Amino acid sequence: MKIKDLFAIEYPSTLIYSEMSKDPAEINFVSSQGNNNSVVSKVTKIPGVKVYPAGIITVPLKGTVLAAHVQVEQCYVAHQIAVLSPLKQMSLQEKLYYCTCIRYNAYRFSYGRQADKTLREMELPEYTPEWVNTTSINPIITSNPKTILEISPSNWSEYKLGDLFRIEKGCRLTKADMEVGNDNYLGAIDSNNGVRQKIKADYLWSANCITVNYNGSIGEAFYQSEPFWASDDVNVLYPKGWELNKHIGLFIATVIKAERPKYNYGRKWTKSIMEKSIIKLPTKNGKPDFEYMEKYIKSLPYSDRI
Repeated sequence: MKIKDLFAIEYPSTLIYSEMSKDPAEINFVSSQGNNNSVVSKVTKIPGVKVYPAGIITVPLKGTVLAAHVQVEQCYVAHQIAVLSPLKQMSLQEKLYYCTCIRYNAYRFSYGRQADKTLREMELPEYTPEWVNTTSINPIITSNPKTILEISPSNWSEYKLGDLFRIEKGCRLTKADMEVGNDNYLGAIDSNNGVRQKIKADYLWSANCITVNYNGSIGEAFYQSEPFWASDDVNVLYPKGWELNKHIGLFIATVIKAERPKYNYGRKWTKSIMEKSIIKLPTKNGKPDFEYMEKYIKSLPYSDRI
């Protein structure tokens, strides 16, 4: 079964995002980016230009090629984006399934080989597996208002990590010594909040801290809200003389992550180097403005779900 057998395919007229007027209350503008459901911003409604309804699938033909998404709101679509409308009734689960199938073809394309001429002929499964429509999709909602505090890093001050935190090095635990359990084991990975697996541990590092990989995925930083075991590739940061919470922790962890390009396999972010490392933070009266950091994170959409 080919895409053209399952979907009506449209190639919208040329719309250039840089020429659009931005309006946070109006209509989504879908581009060829791969994140945020390919929505780059909201723009002012344009008389005479087609607005696509919610429920279509958009597929970039260049940029992040084949990063297919189901659009949950009405939208405008940029040039070099294919719009797929199902030829028969499809559930949201089925549309998401086909988006995943389309994405799995992305390896066949690159900047020099776009998908504009071959998308219609791309093969897809004729039927969706039974589990697709039995999968529950619960929308993530937030009660936060759409008002994010302003942020101006140019006005921030420099602080040494060793002055802000007591830094401890994790401890090696071999596979032979690991036993399956319910305790978080942190490895030098860049996902799942650093949790590589669950183990049974006699000793745990206490929660309410920040962990930073000094090896592996160097510079990945996470706030830890539960006790854990830290591998020897991870440094554990506890506040010195000030109170840390999850919101401040998430703010500072994000700032620490921005230091990643400075380190690699040949230049690890060891405990001794980390203690001397400098980051910039919001400042008030010559001290880190922890109150602002907390308020900023709380102002973000979906932060009420943390």
